[in-house]
Amino acid sequence: MIKLIHAVLLAGFALSSLLFQPALAAEPDGSRLDRVLASGKLRVCMTGDYKPFTFYRPDQQFEGIDVELAQSLAKSLGVEAQFIKTTWSTLMNDFIAQCDVAMGGVSITLERQKKAAFSAPHMVDGKSPIVRCADRQKFTSFEAIDQPGTRAIVNPGGTNERFARANYKRATLLLHPDNVTIFQQIVDGRADVMVTDASETLWQAKLHPELCPVNPEHPLQFAEKAFMLPRGDVAFKEYVDAWLHLAKETGEYQRVFDKWLK
Repeated sequence: MIKLIHAVLLAGFALSSLLFQPALAAEPDGSRLDRVLASGKLRVCMTGDYKPFTFYRPDQQFEGIDVELAQSLAKSLGVEAQFIKTTWSTLMNDFIAQCDVAMGGVSITLERQKKAAFSAPHMVDGKSPIVRCADRQKFTSFEAIDQPGTRAIVNPGGTNERFARANYKRATLLLHPDNVTIFQQIVDGRADVMVTDASETLWQAKLHPELCPVNPEHPLQFAEKAFMLPRGDVAFKEYVDAWLHLAKETGEYQRVFDKWLK
């Protein structure tokens, strides 16, 4: 009887394997790379509010470092870059639902890594304060900034807000929804400081001579920027990494950066 039951179980297992085999074979496969090539479009999510990486102009066109790099990536694929505007708060959901890559000063975080993958990092960056130049001697360190009476402003939804909520203990935290106009709030005296990526503090100091970065060469924490990619797609990541490596080696990457940051 035991032998008979064993034979029946083996037969049932073999039958179920045959029944499920077509379903497994029918699972969609193919890399995002194949789909991009077939569609003729590289769909790029970006917020458009983070100079010098991405800015959404009044004429509804994007410009910036990562805009030009996205166009370079698309050109290497022989397709057109299609930009899709998102926000820092909705970036991950919009990326998963609508885009092939997310660019525009995106930092690698473990939280994002749970749902997406990243290209090889293309630059090292970290959080740094920016203040009115008149207050530069007052706010020489984060400890000096994080004091009662300091109004620390931040844009919601991204790594700036996460840093602010994790590190401010005494200062008053002000949320400002528009990352394009947020620095003017400091110029106008409605806020005292913003902690954002060091690269952005340097750019904003060029746009607003009244503002000065605080020790941007020594960021408050370590961070890297990369391009956000679909999770588990090895072929697409390998292509993006190869394109990035070649862009750096040929000088194309540096030319784009120098155009915007020098």
